[in-house]
Amino acid sequence: MGSTRSRVRTWEIFPGMGYTTAWVDLAPRGLSARGRAVGLVPEPYWVTYALETSGEYVTSRLSVTVETGTSTHELDLRNDAGRWTVDGAYRPDLDGALDCDLGLCPLTNTMPVLRHGLHQGPGTEPHHFLMAWVSVPDLAVSANRQTYTHLARAEHGARIRYESGDFLADVEFDDDGLVLEYPSLAAALTH
Repeated sequence: MGSTRSRVRTWEIFPGMGYTTAWVDLAPRGLSARGRAVGLVPEPYWVTYALETSGEYVTSRLSVTVETGTSTHELDLRNDAGRWTVDGAYRPDLDGALDCDLGLCPLTNTMPVLRHGLHQGPGTEPHHFLMAWVSVPDLAVSANRQTYTHLARAEHGARIRYESGDFLADVEFDDDGLVLEYPSLAAALTH
């Protein structure tokens, strides 16, 4: 067994010209987190979110609020035994997804890494995932295929290749499975 560990991580987010902080409680088979972000692109916005996972780090709920100068959007994304709903409406296109991926939020890369022990390595076999991807700041939800491959142990964790469509990045994770460096997306400011 193990105990719950609390972590706080702040990242600079390059595409949004902003910052995000996550307060995370990591348990042996799940996590809960809350976070806040501020960005300037495509317009100034604030994001507040809460994330809950069930056993094996499978997303059970993500609630998000985005505020801009002219509007406020809210999202309630839920996974109940493989049946995903977006604001209460069933989304069959997300069937098979285990994880959410909140845009411009490095924390949501943690769940598949922890579930498969990719931050501990070794192993070079790619792991393929279907994600419930949430774009920021509009909170549109779509199905997104992603691949994670452990490349090597690093000084404080591991390097894992992330691929989605034509996008590829070699991301550095710490020993807790949290992103340290995500080329072209984010860099941790606190450890």
